[in-house]
Amino acid sequence: MMMMSKSNMTIRVTPPTKGLFDLMIFARHADSQDPYNWVCSYQIQCLEPRNGEELPENPFHFWGFHQKVRDFGIKESSHQGDLLVAPEGTLLLTLQTLRPLLATYDLINKDLDAALSKKCLAAQAEEEKLSCHVLCPFQGYYRLSVFVKDLEGSTFRNAANFLIRCLRPINQNELFPSGLSMHCGSGISSNGHGLSNPSHSSPIINTKLGKCNITFHTPADIEVMASLSKDKVTNAKYPLERYVLVTHLRTKVSVCVVLPESGIYKVGLFGRSKDHKDFAHICDYVIRCFSDPRGPPFPRVYSLWRRGCVLLEPRTGVLQEQSWVHFRIKVPKAYQAVVLGQEKTVLQQTPNMVWEGDVFTGAAGTQVKLAAKFSQHCSSLEVILAFEVGGGSPASMGCSG
Repeated sequence: MMMMSKSNMTIRVTPPTKGLFDLMIFARHADSQDPYNWVCSYQIQCLEPRNGEELPENPFHFWGFHQKVRDFGIKESSHQGDLLVAPEGTLLLTLQTLRPLLATYDLINKDLDAALSKKCLAAQAEEEKLSCHVLCPFQGYYRLSVFVKDLEGSTFRNAANFLIRCLRPINQNELFPSGLSMHCGSGISSNGHGLSNPSHSSPIINTKLGKCNITFHTPADIEVMASLSKDKVTNAKYPLERYVLVTHLRTKVSVCVVLPESGIYKVGLFGRSKDHKDFAHICDYVIRCFSDPRGPPFPRVYSLWRRGCVLLEPRTGVLQEQSWVHFRIKVPKAYQAVVLGQEKTVLQQTPNMVWEGDVFTGAAGTQVKLAAKFSQHCSSLEVILAFEVGGGSPASMGCSG
């Protein structure tokens, strides 16, 4: 193991067998592309070899930080020394930076393939800090290589190679979901899209209740959408898109997530401004729940669900058959709001601009739709939300506000 700083170098040698070895050292100027020149040699006599696992391969030749790491923009690390230990199979590496940087990571172990390795890392990039949550599914040694670049840079450069020793591996069922980006949690990307004051700055959210609410403050011209995914879905009755609801308030966006089953999920946030047609990726969150949640889905959302629309009651998208349900909802600029079910129910607007009324659901297997007119002269109704009517035992309808 060779570790270098600006002014010194340390080489740690572990001879594989008993015997006499030659150690040859070659060097060149840090800025040179010339061949390495032989500097000196040592003879090492090993009287008794150390039994232990072999180190992972390292094509970058050095361990720890690159000797010019400050030029790359990295100031210091949360971990000191050559060896990082993960006693329970988890590790959080943080790097303080001199300027905003982007980073990618490689995790290498003799038993770890490329697909599984990607599920072991969750990276976060903030203005003055890079973080990497590492999971180790096998016992033994790992190499974690860090590659960084400036925000406008074209290529990532290898800035550090850390040796990690895992004493007790984590269960492979608890690895991160597939497809995480380099922007997990709040940070450079969310700030760049105008999102501020996050309710959750860390990319990993643990919940025992099977639900959470992620909020950001947003400028008026930013629209946010969210996706929910899981590597293996077993008991969800409805598509996962029905278990996440985005609500735009005047200066805030709320992403409400209800989980249909236990496991580890990815929430992807996407945004666009008024000047852009397409949504761009903002960041990802990991939601972990190992209890037994059975959250009901939200109603199906249509394109008219926009800024200022707030579903206060009922919060579930599956209504009990043959029952009365109280509706309360805000729909900005609506001239009339109605619920179309077994009968048409015209909602009444209260002084605080909430449309409300009691609706009879009708038979199981039918739909109840919330629709609105946005002009006195418009004859057609436009659907905003759709609810299913289900049978079985009554469930809590839930309400908000």
